[in-house]
Amino acid sequence: MSSTKVDVAELGEIQETLLITLWARAAESQEPQPILRDPRATEIVRQIDYDFDRFRRETKLTQPTACVRATVFDRWVRQFMEEHPDGAIIEIGAGLDTRFERLDNGRIRWFDLDMPDSMSVRRRFFQETDRRRFITSSVLDPSWLEQVKACGAEHYFIISEGVLLYFSEAQVKQVLGLLADAFPGACFAFDSCARWAQENSRKLEAVKITNAEFRWGIDDIHEIEAWDPRYRVLEADTTMNYHRQRYPWPIRFFTYWFPKTRMLFSINLVRLGG
Repeated sequence: MSSTKVDVAELGEIQETLLITLWARAAESQEPQPILRDPRATEIVRQIDYDFDRFRRETKLTQPTACVRATVFDRWVRQFMEEHPDGAIIEIGAGLDTRFERLDNGRIRWFDLDMPDSMSVRRRFFQETDRRRFITSSVLDPSWLEQVKACGAEHYFIISEGVLLYFSEAQVKQVLGLLADAFPGACFAFDSCARWAQENSRKLEAVKITNAEFRWGIDDIHEIEAWDPRYRVLEADTTMNYHRQRYPWPIRFFTYWFPKTRMLFSINLVRLGG
């Protein structure tokens, strides 16, 4: 390993997937007409000792998909901050995300939550401030909730990007329950995949490069409304509704004639009671 670069060998199998989205944003920033510009991601990729080229060699859908998903989440966060500029954002599984750098309004309070190995790497590139705090914890450990609630915000927006896919259904239900109990009325933005995609995740592009695999699939996100009467789906979108010209023509053809296949991966906005 080069002594001038950051070693990420400590990352666990699931945590390693944070490098996929980091690479996607950095690579997209070099496109002539990028879906998303993220110069900070480009800087970080250059400082990490990792074979990012294999993502470029072995993937065609990952880059536009990850960046479209990020822009949809960014839009929802901006909407929240327009309504509640002094509210609080919670990013579950923050990894090496740069959403704070992209969206900070100078007033919002921000909490980045992640596991110890991911947070150790994150601290190499980002600094805490009075408004931005890092929490090292599993989302399933309820002790972190009080750290966030101590900020006294009246309104919360929660993000989980590329995280719940790797949880079991029981764990997803546990996460939703914890959040609904702690932050009634908050909106929760997260992505999900259909059961077919979950069952075949080891064959899917960038995921197969790592040793991770999807553990939760749901064909219609509205199914969660039957889990608990507090949950209400506000939006269910998909990356295939945006920048379709960036996808290979067979994908565009297939999803045009079979529209339901667009929802293999869903981007969801859910209100948690209140």
